[in-house]
Formats: sequence, structure tokens, C-alpha cells
Amino acid sequence: MSQQDVLVPDIGSDAADVIEILVKPGDRVGAEQPIVVLESSKASMEVPCPQAGTVAAIAVQVGQSVKQGDVLLQLETEAAQAVPEQEAAAAPSQPPQQRQQTPSPAPAPEENRSGGTTQVRIVKAPDIGSESADVIEILVQEGQQIGLEQPVVALESAKASMEVPNTVAGIVQRILVKVGDKVSENTALLEVAVQGDAAAPAEAVPSAPPPQAAPAQVVAPRPASAPVLPSTTLRALASAVSQATHSNVHAGPAVRRLARELGVDLAKVKGSGPRDRILKEDVHAFVKKAMQQQVAGGGAGPAAQLPVIDFSKWGEIERVALGKIQKLSAQNLHRAWVTIPHVTQFDEADITELEEFRVSQKEAFKAEGLSITLLSFLVKACAHVLREFPRFNSSLEVDGESLVLKKYINIGVAVDTPNGLVVPVIRDADRKSIREIARDLGELSAKARDRKLTPADMQGATFSISSLGGIGGTAFTPIVNWPEVAILGVSRAATKPVWDGKQFQPRLMLPLSLSYDHRVIDGADAARFTTQLAKEIGDIRQLLL
Repeated sequence: MSQQDVLVPDIGSDAADVIEILVKPGDRVGAEQPIVVLESSKASMEVPCPQAGTVAAIAVQVGQSVKQGDVLLQLETEAAQAVPEQEAAAAPSQPPQQRQQTPSPAPAPEENRSGGTTQVRIVKAPDIGSESADVIEILVQEGQQIGLEQPVVALESAKASMEVPNTVAGIVQRILVKVGDKVSENTALLEVAVQGDAAAPAEAVPSAPPPQAAPAQVVAPRPASAPVLPSTTLRALASAVSQATHSNVHAGPAVRRLARELGVDLAKVKGSGPRDRILKEDVHAFVKKAMQQQVAGGGAGPAAQLPVIDFSKWGEIERVALGKIQKLSAQNLHRAWVTIPHVTQFDEADITELEEFRVSQKEAFKAEGLSITLLSFLVKACAHVLREFPRFNSSLEVDGESLVLKKYINIGVAVDTPNGLVVPVIRDADRKSIREIARDLGELSAKARDRKLTPADMQGATFSISSLGGIGGTAFTPIVNWPEVAILGVSRAATKPVWDGKQFQPRLMLPLSLSYDHRVIDGADAARFTTQLAKEIGDIRQLLL
């Protein structure tokens, strides 16, 4: 085994930053396998390993600036495979003329296709560093005047996204490729019409001199510690930049491909990687946020586009306009239903003793002008339990990355009015007595019936209760009132036989339906919440603890 350094090749610029290390010590790597990702002012590029071996040590770290010749990592290789280029120096007895090298013809980015004062030159794809690349964008149009070094097409291979610069000034006569085509080195990209002076001999493809005229050029042995890659390959990568409209966007080929597949404009995405580099996670977060904002704005997507039906052809109809409250409620409920993954936990609470105590206090409360209802106790009990389960008193941020835990407890109470459902808010419910909660409920209910509720009366809730006990039903699935993450539904209490361990006893049981946002709350926590709530309602002395 021998150990050699893998160096930064010709990257086409003075320096580049290490933005990702793709291997770790002990990894077995193959020839041409990417080992690090570099980013310069011109390109993001993957540096392939020049030969197979085992990574002995990493010499750089993410964020470090490197230049050509800097050590990236140390590679352990088989001695016989160390540096094949040294074979030319392994036979010192050979005469110098047998060890000379004939210069290769320079690459021909364009060809002369016609004579006369106006010529047509064919611009070809350069060495793209891989077998093929996809055409992802055509940056010029037929009939357009283009200059030297002006980008003409954007290509993307498995290693890099790159713009191919023009090699001759003139007018685009014909574009020979289209978006989606696969191209390789020397594939004809477009025809450019140039004037005679523009096609100077310096731009013509030089013919190779005869071998005997070539000066003797000894191939010097390459040090074992300095394997390098073909400079033409990395110069092509170094000329790589993002798509024409995203020239200052820091993103790798895989991220750009994902953005195109999802229809994302990378210029609008905020990167979270080194030097604000855009990662796949950033693209996914951008799409998620855009979808949530669309729904929040009333957009419902293609599935909600329903056909218009003329019901009058089957019989007599009457069209009744919805009120303002009903329209707003419909929008909010629809938004919540399509954005929140709802789950409902069902349970029952034994309120036999609670109801006996409530009835015993009715006259005392009535003397104060108050009505003591079961809802007053439910608000107090929920506030008490919310302190033990703070996730139920939170909100999920729009980007889905953070949870806002609120230190205050404001409980919204759904009130049915002739004009529709409204949800006034009992503020600081955890700090109020049942008598104070009963007073707030009476005042808010009166304002709701008289249509005097203000926007402030219905804002800032952290948890909601929807009680249908006075109407009927055994259970239902309430919709979470976004941006809250949970809502308690209460149905009509009923006397049921309950086994006490020795015999059945008649007990007044209250059905509970807790709907919650499954992104924030799991089923186990929901069951614990309803169990604790049933316990505290079953013995109101718990509220004093």
C-alpha cells in the first residue's frame, strides 16, 4: 500500500470554498467518485477522486477556502496503481526521441461550414467532464447577435450545472438542440453566421504539425503525492454557473434539478447551508410554505374546483345568500380542514357529583345575576389541564419548523346565534374563578346575540370548546380552529349504568370529543389529556390544587 495526497485541481478561479465533504476516513472510494464539493464565484462543482483507494485522512473542512494544489485528503492505494503516469519515466534507457509527446490538436469548438465573406460556424459542446449532459435551457434565440464568451446554452450533468460560453461573435442562424436533449463533447449546439473578418485564422482549428516537426518534449514523472485531473474537464466545470436568471444563486446540480421538477424559482429560496447555499430541505420548505399560503388565501387546489350545477331543472329552488359571518366561517373552516391533519379522541367524564354541586349553587349565582352552567366548569377544567399539557396550548409556525408555546391561556367558546357560529374568547381563564368565568360567558353570550361582538372579543384564543350538549348528540368531530392545535367538543350528558366493582350504578356521563393537529400532538398525549380532563371534571376539588 502507498499513501498519496489528492490535491485541488485546476478550478478555473483563484479560490473556492469547501461546501460539502462527501467521504469520511475509512471509506473505500472508486475512481471518478466525487469526494468534495467546491464552490467558487463561478461554479459549484464536485471534485472526483483520480483513482480507487481508501480514504486515510481528510485535510479540509466545510467552509475552508482552497486553491489549486491544496491537499484535500490522503488516499491509500495499491502500490501498483499509485501513479500510472510514471511509467513514461520508468525506462531511462530509451532514447529521448522515443519519449517525446506529439501535441494533441486543440479542441474545435466551431467549424467553418461555408466560404465567402459571410461564414457559418458551428458552436460545439466542450469537454463537459462526463459522458453526457442534459440541455436545461437555451439562452439565445435565432437571429440574435451574440458576442464572445456569451452563454448560449445551459447544461447539467451528474456533476455540475454549467453554461456553455460562445466561442465566436456573430448572429445565431440556427439552434441545433432543444431543452431535454442529451449532448456530449463536440455535439453541435448552434450555427453562427460571422463576417469574414470575424473568422480570423486565430479562431480556425489549428492543424496538428507533423510528428517529425514537433519539438522533443520529455514527459516528466508526476510526483506520487500530486495526482491531478485533466484540466480541460475542470475548466469546463469551472465555467459552470447557475441558470441565466439565477447566476448568483448558490445551489448544486441535484438541488437545481429538484427545483426545476417542482417549478421552484431558486432566486426566491433562502438557503440555510454554508454561504447561504440552498439545500434540498430549503426547496421542500419553500414549496410547503407556498402551498400553505395558497390555502390560507382561499386557494383550494384543483380538487376543490367543482362543476356548476343548475338544480332548477329538477324542480323548484330558492337561493339564499350567506351572511358575512357564515362566509368567513366557511373560509376559515375549509382552510383548517385541508391544512391540518385531524384526529379525534373520544372519551367520557362522570359528572354526577359536579352536576349535583352545580344545581345546588344555581340560586346563589342567580342572586348575583349570574347563570352557572356546565360550560363554566369545563372552561376552568380545560385551563387547568392545559397548564399540564402545554403543547395543546401552542401553535405550529407556518414553515412547520417551530412550535410556539404560549404562556397565557385564552379559551374560545363557540356560541350559536341566528346569524351563525361565533367564537368569543375567555381571556386568562387559568387565572379566573368559576364565578368570573360565568360572568364573562354571560356578557359575551349577550353581545353575540345582540351582534355587538368586536373583533377583539374573538381574537387570541389558544384553545376552543364547542358544546352541543343543550341540543343533543352523542359525539362529533369538531374542526380545529387554526392557528390553535386542539378543540374540545362536548355532547349531551346521559345517565348510564357504570360498574363500580361490585354492582352497576347510575352515573351521569358526559361525552368528550377532542380533535387535534396530529403534526403537533400524538395519540398518546391526546388520550392522557382527555383522561386527566375527565378526572378533574369528575372531582372538581382537583381544580383547587
